[in-house]
Amino acid sequence: MADASGEIDVLARLYRAILDRRNGDPEKSRTAKLLQQGSKKIAQKLGEEAVEAALEGALGDRDKLVAESADLLYHLFVMWASAGVTPAQVWAELKRREGISGIAEKQSRPKS
Repeated sequence: MADASGEIDVLARLYRAILDRRNGDPEKSRTAKLLQQGSKKIAQKLGEEAVEAALEGALGDRDKLVAESADLLYHLFVMWASAGVTPAQVWAELKRREGISGIAEKQSRPKS
């Protein structure tokens, strides 16, 4: 496995690049175009990429799964940027959940 700090660094750079491009020219920047189109379009793209990643995982094509996973992370980060969510907030939530079973964590959530 690669050095975890390097993996986190690439994610931080991706998020910064998204923030840097959010006010860019939508004719030249896919990120600026997505952000200009709004959260519904971003959610649509995020969902599409999630389905594509899931399908490649089920089909067992590792190379395509890697590519679709990168697309999924990109679109997730665009959604975060659109919603004002930072990676640090997500990492803090993951840290909060460390050591808690998934079943117990889900049961602790307020019922809707």
